[in-house]
Amino acid sequence: MTNENQEPKPPFPEQHQERPGQESELQPQPRYSAPLYKGANKLQGQVALITGGDSGIGRAVAVLFAREGANVTIIHLAEENTDAQETRQAVEAEGQKALLVCGDVSDSAFCRSAVEQTIQEFGQLNILVNNAAYQQHRKELDELTEEQWDHTFKTNIYGYFYMVKAAVPHLKSGSAIINTGSITGLEGNGALLDYSSTKGAIHAFTKSLAQKLVEARIRVNCVSPGPVWTPLNPADRPAEEVSQFGAQTPYQRPAQPEEIAPAYVYFASTADSSYVTGEVLTLLGGSTRAG
Repeated sequence: MTNENQEPKPPFPEQHQERPGQESELQPQPRYSAPLYKGANKLQGQVALITGGDSGIGRAVAVLFAREGANVTIIHLAEENTDAQETRQAVEAEGQKALLVCGDVSDSAFCRSAVEQTIQEFGQLNILVNNAAYQQHRKELDELTEEQWDHTFKTNIYGYFYMVKAAVPHLKSGSAIINTGSITGLEGNGALLDYSSTKGAIHAFTKSLAQKLVEARIRVNCVSPGPVWTPLNPADRPAEEVSQFGAQTPYQRPAQPEEIAPAYVYFASTADSSYVTGEVLTLLGGSTRAG
């Protein structure tokens, strides 16, 4: 999983994809199977719902949750069906069940429906992972339209709020909510004004929601990574920039999804983090300047 000499490093093949991007077309293929990670039944008998669970970080989280004994609902867009099917097969290969729910988290009615489908299928919900995101670089301020601003916020932070509103009535003491933030939400990014703003909002949302739910003993935390090798990147960058993605980190490469996913297991598991809520955990490949 983390043999540093074997992890893919830039330069990668120059490549570009139409949004939202397909993991099946990304080269080299992102690593999500985490062969060195051994399950310990930390989530045995639990049910997790993961938005954006079809690929990237979401797929790796689904696999490790299943390895720890959880059944998983995976929310994905219609264009991501091929990737979602592979993720379901990976979850089933771990001996667990996966429910695929197709829809857009920017629609509050869909979020309520996704939670209800999860309850109908599995009878409970213990873990919510808010992970779906929209990202589009804009080098100039006048290129960033009001429509893009609205779409980014509706997906990246409204969607998190909608899922929480739908899920919390079903969560009991010991349950967990895990949000996906970003280094851009801590340090900013001039070409990602809208995306960075939503990620900063997610960090504040995490801390505020943790305070709101602490008496109910529902823990709320956030994983905030640097560059990760996922389909989001070739769908949002010129091919020549994709080839050097992650090279600026001290590790001189992006993280693989399987290197990020164990942090979600940590936050989901009461065996590991029963006293942890309201935290933003940065995973930055050696960088120490976030905050």
